[in-house]
Amino acid sequence: MHRPKFDAPIADEPPVSDQLTPYDEIHLIHYLILLDAERENAPWEDVAREALQIDPLVEPARARHAYETHLARAKWMASSGWRHILRGGSFEG
Repeated sequence: MHRPKFDAPIADEPPVSDQLTPYDEIHLIHYLILLDAERENAPWEDVAREALQIDPLVEPARARHAYETHLARAKWMASSGWRHILRGGSFEG
């Protein structure tokens, strides 16, 4: 398993897969932050700026897209992706 890194570069969108990926492992911290922020009703702009390191004032469309796609992936991790971690996960590419 790849060690999660808060300072890992953020892609404009996470991988779309029904399998755990190295990107998911590295960005597990970001997924948890996104889920916590949504639960606490934090403004998406603040989350994009602080957790995803994308300034929504400078790049509004990119920030919103990254936020929405990473949140969707975080929800997948919370609903079923975590099972891959428990099984030792098989990785794509």
